[in-house]
Amino acid sequence: MSNDSISKTLIVALLLCLVCSIVVSSAAVILKPAQQANKLIDKQKNILLAAGLSNGSGDITQQFAQVEKRIVNIESGEFVADVDLESFDQRKAQKDPKTSVRIPAKIDIASLKRRANYAEVYWVNDADGHLKTLILPVSGYGLWSTLHGFIALENDLNTVAGLAFYDHAETPGLGGEVDNPRWKAQWLGKKIFDEQGNVVAKLKKGSVNPDSAVEKTHYVDGLSGATLTSNGVNNLLQFWLGEHGFGSFLAKVHAQQIVSATESDL
Repeated sequence: MSNDSISKTLIVALLLCLVCSIVVSSAAVILKPAQQANKLIDKQKNILLAAGLSNGSGDITQQFAQVEKRIVNIESGEFVADVDLESFDQRKAQKDPKTSVRIPAKIDIASLKRRANYAEVYWVNDADGHLKTLILPVSGYGLWSTLHGFIALENDLNTVAGLAFYDHAETPGLGGEVDNPRWKAQWLGKKIFDEQGNVVAKLKKGSVNPDSAVEKTHYVDGLSGATLTSNGVNNLLQFWLGEHGFGSFLAKVHAQQIVSATESDL
């Protein structure tokens, strides 16, 4: 067969495609365990950063040993034991009608459309075995994308120990400033709820007034030039820390803390 024939050219091209596809497929299969391991480490790293338990360096797996992952039924606020901790993926569950519920438009302030039935929560105890930090996943739509992150609360379940977003596509230098360490540091010590239990923590348009007790206690500087991203952060906090998100769970944990404190005094 002539080297210049169309048939030979097609055969060579077909064989080349076949070999390349085998190489790519084999590489994907071989590298998949490593990719999954790296994905898990990255998630653990972001949880630790949100809680202020790591500076992002060192052995993340070893540092994460202090964190206990648990699954909670969002509707009831109760822990569930019949879900595999290793395989459960809340983001996948949210997309599956069998493992999620549709959020009515009138309460879907975070523009999620669906909410998973179960959620991952992360629990850190102190040396005495009491709750030190509770880390909750949060998500909501900003300007261009859904922001996925974690908020960490101190043991009073009101004081912010950290807030970090690990996945979003907001505009760099504007909405993307949710990644800025200086902006994230403003959240430390802020109170989520007022005395009536309402979610009042928010990004203020502009800068926080240092002479206002309410603003100093609950507010954070807004993201300059990123009003819609700022609104998105406010909305996702309102949703996830309110009655349609982790409200029932937080109430049950708080009640259990009161019971435990009472028993310790007896």
